[in-house]
Amino acid sequence: MTVKLPESFFRFAVVGLLVIVAGLIFMLSASDSQAVSLDPQDSALKPLDKPPADQTYIGTKQCSACHFDQFMTWRQTKHAKAFEILPAKYKEDASCLECHVTGHGKPTGYKDASSVGLEGTSCEACHGPGSKHAEISKDFANKKLSEEESVYVRSTIHKMLPDNSCADCHKSKGHIPHPEFDKE
Repeated sequence: MTVKLPESFFRFAVVGLLVIVAGLIFMLSASDSQAVSLDPQDSALKPLDKPPADQTYIGTKQCSACHFDQFMTWRQTKHAKAFEILPAKYKEDASCLECHVTGHGKPTGYKDASSVGLEGTSCEACHGPGSKHAEISKDFANKKLSEEESVYVRSTIHKMLPDNSCADCHKSKGHIPHPEFDKE
C-alpha cells in the first residue's frame, strides 16, 4: 500500500528545513562576529593590564565620533591649533613637528599635510594610537555601558601615555627653553 502525501506537505517540509538551516547559519555567524562577550563573568571583560600593542593612529575625526564633547572642548585649545600657529617655513621642520603634530616620526603618525586628523596636539598625542580602542569600542556602541564594560573599554587605551608625553613638549616651562625661531 502506497501513501500519497499532499504537495503542501513537501513545501512545508522544505520551508521548515530552510528555516532551521538559516537559523543555524545565523547563530554560527553571530558567535563568530562577537569579539567580546557581554557576560560580566566572561574574562574578556576584565580590564587589560595595558592597552593592546601595535595600535595605529586614527586621527581626530574617528575619535570625535564617540568623544564629541571632548573633541569640541579640545578644538578651543592651543593644543588643537599647535600646527596652525607654526609659521609656514617650519611646517616641515622635524624639530617643530615633534610637538606641533601627533605621532610625528612614528610609523602611522603625522607625515605631511596629507595626514588628516593628526595636525596639532590631538587626542592620540596624550592617549597613544587608538585603532584597537576604536575597534573594540564598536562592540559597545549605542548602549549605556555597565561599570564593568566601561572599565574594560577604557583599559584599551592609555589614560595618559606612561612616558610623560606632556614634558616632552613642555620642557620650555621647566629647564630647557623653547628654541629660538623666526616668527614670520
